[in-house]
Amino acid sequence: MNFEQNLFISYAHIDDQPLTPGEKGWITRFHATLKAILSMRMGREATIWRDEKLCGNDVFSDEIVARFKQSAVLVSIVSSRYLNSEWCTREAREFCQNALQTGGLVIGNKSRVFKVIKTPVDTQEPLPAPMKELLGYEFFTVKDGVPLEFDPAYGQEYAQLYNQNVAKLAWQVAQLLKTLEAEGSASDRNGKDAGSKPQASSKPAVYLAECSYDRKQERELIDGELKRLGYPVLPDKQLPADEAEYVAAVESMLARCALSIHLVGERYGAVPDGPTAKSTGMLQNELAVARCKSGGLKRLIWLPQGTCSQQAPQQAFIEALHQDAQAQFGADLIAGAIEELRVAIHATLKKIEQPESQQPELDATGAPGAGGETRKLIYLICDQKDLKAAVPLRKFCGQLGFEVVVPAFEGDASQVRETRQQALANCDAVILYYGYGDEAWKRAIDNELRKMAGYRGSKPLPAKYTYLAEPKTGDKEDLIEMEEPGLIDGLAGLAESAIAKSIRP
Repeated sequence: MNFEQNLFISYAHIDDQPLTPGEKGWITRFHATLKAILSMRMGREATIWRDEKLCGNDVFSDEIVARFKQSAVLVSIVSSRYLNSEWCTREAREFCQNALQTGGLVIGNKSRVFKVIKTPVDTQEPLPAPMKELLGYEFFTVKDGVPLEFDPAYGQEYAQLYNQNVAKLAWQVAQLLKTLEAEGSASDRNGKDAGSKPQASSKPAVYLAECSYDRKQERELIDGELKRLGYPVLPDKQLPADEAEYVAAVESMLARCALSIHLVGERYGAVPDGPTAKSTGMLQNELAVARCKSGGLKRLIWLPQGTCSQQAPQQAFIEALHQDAQAQFGADLIAGAIEELRVAIHATLKKIEQPESQQPELDATGAPGAGGETRKLIYLICDQKDLKAAVPLRKFCGQLGFEVVVPAFEGDASQVRETRQQALANCDAVILYYGYGDEAWKRAIDNELRKMAGYRGSKPLPAKYTYLAEPKTGDKEDLIEMEEPGLIDGLAGLAESAIAKSIRP
């Protein structure tokens, strides 16, 4: 269906009062900025209408109703005053009702209604049901417990955040308008009903987990990038506040997704109302683990190095993600910068969309094995400085009938990560060569090995050994005294007899 105007802005007039006398109001500036950016995104002048003259005691006129039928999209500026205004909430209800007769309220998996949340609100109950479920664009931040709108009156930082959010909103509106126009053209060509069901996206859906406020900016970056590339991103609506309902909703969404992404920060985050008092971050991670175990879900966790929390429950969660095999099950833990996470996301989605063909035999790096009898595979993990010192051990294992591979130390982050995961997925044994790597290095490798089950599918876990090599340290001596399982003492030289006794083809 063709619309006379692209967008209708619904707002409370009190929200357009300027903070500084003589300046333009927030809504007036929002209208102008959105029109400018949306016009650039569309490649032509955007047509936006808002009521600039009617007051709260005017009659809800036929003019307003007519504008709904002529508008492709509604943008509601949600505030406390907006929710308390019968006029504003009626505009929202009327648009939703009219949209059902003008192409439908949802196009593809996108709503024709956008919520701009100007200030925090305690409830959204006055809004019609389709709007209450929508995720909104928050145009405020909380500083020292006080909400501050994205307004230049508060400083340049807030002006930048304002422009960035308007740009994100304009992009999403432009994409929806493009889809609406394409649907209308297809209907005209084929004689189909304008309300016919559009074709679903062919790309895999991604669950981008809700996060605490300190990771919100990075989450919005990932969300915008995935949507720009055409990936359906969930949650795509407001999740329930009740814990049981929240869990059910997340389980349903995870079942539709091929990848889940979790951004973990120092804040504990929101806690649904329920018996466990667990944060949304913890609940989503647990539900993603369960989904991963049942098959069909890849997982990425972004936990930048040095992340810690002064909140005891969150610190315990962070430590579990580092050390607990259950908490990190099936996940690739990214400890680098946000760019490393982005690379990992694109690499994982590429593997999901372009799965490798079935191969009869794979070596530990994922390459095809030679014909005939296949030798068992050992993944020997060492520090780069130990490569030369580990040569005698590698040769001896070869004499015992094993194929031995070592980690990749060159290439971009995604290639190194993929090679490591392939090795852990396909090997028959793992030897941790504890030489020049320090105690922190060993603990990091131990944490990585706890995630092996998620890489191996139905394959049993491989045997794991720790090979002690020079130089001597207090930690290595402690391992000997504690008689750690799978320990091979090579501090005095190549321990051939111990190796042959412990590791058998």
